[in-house]
Amino acid sequence: MNTVSFLLLRLAIGASFFGHGLVRLPKLAAFSGWMTGTFKKSMLPEMLVIPFSYALPVAEFIIGLLLLSGLFTKAAAVAGSIVMLILIFGTCMIENWEALPSQFIHIAFLAALLQFIQHNSWALDEMMRGK
Repeated sequence: MNTVSFLLLRLAIGASFFGHGLVRLPKLAAFSGWMTGTFKKSMLPEMLVIPFSYALPVAEFIIGLLLLSGLFTKAAAVAGSIVMLILIFGTCMIENWEALPSQFIHIAFLAALLQFIQHNSWALDEMMRGK
């Protein structure tokens, strides 16, 4: 993998996270209501779903912003992976099998970023190191 390939992967997954968060933040209460309703019949208690439904768009937005800028790229990729693992678990709890491929693709992109982090040269991380 070279630096251009890494940049394209980082920008693609960053845009996805950023976009998910960006469109949900202005309608946070409605998004939370939708998510809470979706999980009504799951085994997950509402006291876990509600805070997560408010935190998710904020996390997506911040992770996306960090990945797009290349700032704290490794930490952002790890955080994004944790978010995706939680989403995969939640998706299984509501048996929404159609959503899993998209979530697996996201985590595969994040794993590629972590595997090839040494190619992260067009990023604020590198500018801060003085390269």
